[in-house]
Amino acid sequence: MADGTKPGTLHLVATPIGNLEDLSFRALRTLKECDLIAAEDTRRTRKLLTHYGISRPLVSYYEHNETKRIPAILDALREGKDVALVSDAGSPGISDPGFRLVREAADQGMPVTALPGPSAVILALSVSGLPADRFSFYGFLPRSGSERKRLLEEAAQVPHTLVFFESPHRIVKTLEDMLDLLGDRRAAVCRELTKRFEQVERDVLSELIAKRKARTPKGEFCIVIEGRGRKQFQAGDREEKLERAAHDLKRPTDLPLREVARQVALKHGLPRREVYQLGLQQKSVEED
Repeated sequence: MADGTKPGTLHLVATPIGNLEDLSFRALRTLKECDLIAAEDTRRTRKLLTHYGISRPLVSYYEHNETKRIPAILDALREGKDVALVSDAGSPGISDPGFRLVREAADQGMPVTALPGPSAVILALSVSGLPADRFSFYGFLPRSGSERKRLLEEAAQVPHTLVFFESPHRIVKTLEDMLDLLGDRRAAVCRELTKRFEQVERDVLSELIAKRKARTPKGEFCIVIEGRGRKQFQAGDREEKLERAAHDLKRPTDLPLREVARQVALKHGLPRREVYQLGLQQKSVEED
């Protein structure tokens, strides 16, 4: 630094996502030795520190206070203090504002290091039974209907595995939106990973929705969904599926169009909303 003081190091410390035994020896030593701990949720982090008998200065750092908190943390680093950054759970900087502090510290020449550890994304991929050589992580979907639809429509074109986070009170609606816009793909719904009541359900989306509706949702969820696949991604194959779907939609039935569209979409592996719109177009032409 300008006054000759060697800057402290910003340590990104991965913490348990449920099972406290998952804290690494290196993470434990870093939390014991650092001068300051910046935590997304101080109450949750304090429980972890108390469990391991650690007593260090603790400040909050979360999405709505990072603008005013970053300068103070940078000042501490300039003074030569080592700072540990922890999130609610898992690795800092993933679906939280940690990246902003990392960027500012790095831009100002502060040493930044990361301690590997628990990650709900990696754990869910590992147990999903779906390919994990390439994947796209989307975090929590937007609450806004239009933004949510846009993001899922974008994800529908991705050929590799998709990973999402979701809260318990929105899990069924999210799975239904995914079925509508992605089609009835294979998926895994992971709940309470590493905890006592850890649960992983693997099936197609339509079946997972039925299972979820029959239960009271509890705990945070991680959803892993298969990608569109190269064969599905080919335009010719897609057009052929749409032609077969259009033919099936014309068959006489007493069922409402939405139910017919659901069944046809499931049969051909197409997004339900797209098949429903196709049915509406056919109905409009017939009425004309």
